[in-house]
Amino acid sequence: MSTVDRLIQLAAKRFKADPAGLSPEDDFFDKLGIDSLKALDLLTDVEESFGVEIPDYELQGVVTFAALAAVIDRRK
Repeated sequence: MSTVDRLIQLAAKRFKADPAGLSPEDDFFDKLGIDSLKALDLLTDVEESFGVEIPDYELQGVVTFAALAAVIDRRK
């Protein structure tokens, strides 16, 4: 399973969304109806699930699943 697919599954589970309704280019804030505090919860899940640590500066401007997956892939 690709990083972006794993990420979508993780986000869908965390926020009780249908993963079939999420695509890599979706803005996860809009699509999941989350704010920055909930995004931090997602980031914690991501770091634990993927075994990475992502500094805040690497997340500036990252709002799509595909962009977040690219950040994760760079940190692996």
